[in-house]
This record gives sequence, C-alpha cells and structure tokens, in this order.
Amino acid sequence: MPIVKNVSRAVSQLLQSSGCGCGISIVPVRCIGVSPRQVASDASFHSVSFSESDHPRVLITGGLGQLGVGLAKLLRKRFGKNNVILSDIRKPADNVFYSGPFIYADILDYKNLREIVVNNRITWLFHYSALLSAVGEANVPLARAVNITGLHNVLDIAAEHNLRLFVPSTIGAFGPTSPRDPTPDLCIQRPRTIYGVSKVHAELMGEYYHYRYGLDFRCLRYPGIISADSQPGGGTTDYAVQIFHDAIKTGKFQCNLKPDTRLPMMYIDDCLKASLEVMEAPAEALSMRTYNISAMSFTPEELAQEVQKHVPELQVTYNVDKVRQAIADSWPMNFDDRNARRDWGWKHDYDLPELVTTMFSFLGSDSRIAQAN
Repeated sequence: MPIVKNVSRAVSQLLQSSGCGCGISIVPVRCIGVSPRQVASDASFHSVSFSESDHPRVLITGGLGQLGVGLAKLLRKRFGKNNVILSDIRKPADNVFYSGPFIYADILDYKNLREIVVNNRITWLFHYSALLSAVGEANVPLARAVNITGLHNVLDIAAEHNLRLFVPSTIGAFGPTSPRDPTPDLCIQRPRTIYGVSKVHAELMGEYYHYRYGLDFRCLRYPGIISADSQPGGGTTDYAVQIFHDAIKTGKFQCNLKPDTRLPMMYIDDCLKASLEVMEAPAEALSMRTYNISAMSFTPEELAQEVQKHVPELQVTYNVDKVRQAIADSWPMNFDDRNARRDWGWKHDYDLPELVTTMFSFLGSDSRIAQAN
C-alpha cells in the first residue's frame, strides 16, 4: 500500500528530527489498515461505574504534549495519584514517569488500546493525541492517520465500554466563512487546514456517537493556549509564547503576524480547569456536546505593550509569515462562550495583565526586570 509506505517514511523523518519543541504527540502508523471491530456475543467486559468507585479511573492519550502532563497533575490532586494514567508512545522524562502511572499507548493499535481500557478499568478518557496545524499541513497523510483514524479507534472503544470521553477541539475548526467577531457555538465551519478538518470531524462524530449509541462525549473548542513550561513549535498562535522567551533572553522579538491580528487566547491553567469542569458537569446540564470557551482576546501589539510594562527595553518588529497570517485571518477574533458560562458555570481566572505577570514569574525574568529598572 503506497500510502502506508509514505506515512511510515514521514513518521521516521519526524521522529528523527530534533529541536521541534512543539509538544506534539506523534503516533506510529503501522496499523492504518484496521480490521472491522467484531466482539463475540458472549464477551463480558467490566468497567467501574461511578457508584462502584469514589473517583473515575482516567486515561490520557497523547499525554506528553502541551496539555497532558498538566492535566494529569490536576486530576491526580482531585482523584488520587493512582486513578490517573498518563500515556504516550514516547519516553517520558524522569519527573513525569515518577509522578504517577505512565503506560505506552498507541491510538492506532486498537487491540492494545482496548486492553488498556479493560485491564485498568478506565471510566474517563481524555484524548489528546493529535498532530497540530503546522505539522499537519506539512504531512497530510500522517495527520489524517493520527487525527482521524486514531479518533475512530477511541470512539469505538469509548462506546463499547461506556466511557466518558473528552476530545478537545480548537479555533482551527472554523474557517474564513465563519463569523469571526464573535464566533458562536453553532455556525458555518469550513476550515482550510487538515487539522481543522479533523477537528470538525471529531465534533460531528462525537455528537453522532452520543445520539446513536449514547456515548457520553464532551468537547471544548480551545483558543490559543499559552503556557510557560512548553516551547513554541511554529504554530500560528505561538508568537504569544515566543515573545516572553525573547524578552528574557535577548530583549528583541520579531512577530510573524500583523500587529493588529486579534485572536482568542487562554492561559493553560484556565484551559485545564475548564476541561475538568465540563467533564464533572452533570449530563442533564449540558445543552450541547461541543462548547466554545474563552478568556481573553488580544493582538500582538497589545501583548507587546503589556510585556513592555515588565521589560521596557523590549524591541518589537514585524516580519509577517504569509502562511500563518492567512490561517490567523480565517480564525475567530473572539469566541462567544455564553453557553458554557450558562450551562456549567464556566468562568476564567486570567486576563491579559495576569497572564503576562504569571508568565514572567514562571520564566524567571527577575534579573532582566532588575536590569530594566
């Protein structure tokens, strides 16, 4: 099969490349040709219901990306260390490995993933395995395999074993024909990236499985996520992380978007909090299965001005990347998240000033601020 050879070759190239720092979980694609799922009529599977256990048993796929480790830490504080299993196909750092249960899980290996769910009596699954926009556009067959075939495996297993399933979506699920300011929960979605297409596919398949099979599917559309403990990976919103690193290291920052490009953003702590809250919300409180969530919306110029309050000598220039700018111009400028705030009480904690202060405190900019003063 030519496509299998091409995808396998692409995986090898990506795994051998260094310095990516993009927090993307890359999954081997040896199992693209998945045989139909057939379960014996007398098969018996045991999964813990919430009445049988004080806490859910949680599996996080793609757990070594930008969000998985932080989510595991949050969930372990709430449900207990041994009730949350982090998984990926890569070797974790020592601090991650020893912080709680970790297991190898390939989302394209249906049998292995199913065994993990059954043997560990999983009841909640957070599905974070995906290729993001920049890498996806560079390798469409790989993105299609990971983001779509992997999703199908997870949906089938979640429906078979009565799991509560969370799949994140993104601002990339919208396109240039979507209303941009604000963007409501329900509107035209015609994205122009394979990443965006795969996320719309995930939203619709999750809703279909909910209405067709009763799957407890829950989804949030994330804005751009900003965190201090992950390196920028060349994504469209990564300028909002890069500016902090450059302000501390060199005092010079070159932005690849126009200064007036407005996009919705969120600090990682708010993102993780929202993901937990929507999973804990009573099913009867949810009027839909996919929600926008929002915290703040700013332009590169507005962010630079806030950063310069901490590092006044920061020099900002603009060298617009046409590809990233075209993607940004097709994305929402503001998210309308009134339904999330009404249905399950969503409320963000971080606005732009709090975000900037928090980022500098984590990145250790005391010496540079002292020099500026």
